[in-house]
Amino acid sequence: MADAAALVERVLGRVVGREREVELVVAALAADRHVLLEGPPGTGKSTLLRAVAHELGFGFEFVEGNAELTPARLVGHFDPARVLADGYDPDVFVDGPLVSAMRDGSLLYIEEINRIPEETLNVLITVMSEREIHVPRLGRVVAEPGFRLVAAMNPFDAVGTARISSAVYDRVCRLSVDYQSASDEAEIVAKLVDPTPDRAWLDKVVEVVRSTRAHPDVRIGSSVRGAIDIAAVAASLAPLRHSSATAFDVGLDSAIVALSGRLRLRDGVSRTAESVVTELWNEVFTEHEPGTSGKATAPDGATRRTS
Repeated sequence: MADAAALVERVLGRVVGREREVELVVAALAADRHVLLEGPPGTGKSTLLRAVAHELGFGFEFVEGNAELTPARLVGHFDPARVLADGYDPDVFVDGPLVSAMRDGSLLYIEEINRIPEETLNVLITVMSEREIHVPRLGRVVAEPGFRLVAAMNPFDAVGTARISSAVYDRVCRLSVDYQSASDEAEIVAKLVDPTPDRAWLDKVVEVVRSTRAHPDVRIGSSVRGAIDIAAVAASLAPLRHSSATAFDVGLDSAIVALSGRLRLRDGVSRTAESVVTELWNEVFTEHEPGTSGKATAPDGATRRTS
């Protein structure tokens, strides 16, 4: 990592914004530290880590964190069929992602680390501290230079998450990652959707999506992935209706499809996610006239208006 500044520039060519976050991740990895990115879904944590790993030329072992990630799945196992024929020979051991990353001196990336079982997390704590692991019948595996744990996690109050122990926090450099700016989110959508949407319309789509995060009836709003899906669905829906992607009805129905499943309403709220999306779409896209505020009483779908 001799030219860290050039590395940061290359990574920034692969991600939108995030200059501060890229600098801190590169610096932490250059210091041979383990890294934990913490933030809401859809804030580009995986994209950032993959871009850094790619530009560093590191190997990258990906692990999806969930309740089924047992220590055996993380570490590896002996092939039962070959054990019957050859016994517990090291050659019949099937490396899991942890052992593979340790042997290769590569990054072990764990998505949503706060969803994995505690017994699996304890294995990682030992490896982070000692840089080695003892596997029964296999022996001691020592991490090669370059091995680091990089992990991402959603906030604790997200469904299915658990608190991460202080033992983990004590062994990582933690970086909080929040949503990007409106202009950055619009740029992300523009890069990922083909054909590129009309920018003025796209800015309003992003405004709708960002508004879901602050709506009083919504506990968890949509990430930028919602805006990406709205733009993509609208581009496909428009020719079916012999219309344009920026038409009011095309956009609204695309927004309902893209966002209604992403929104988590607060407990006790009697309305539907569709009505929230319709309300927000009307607020942003309707030219307000007396009696046309587009609040919760708006229908949960398009009225085939065009713009």
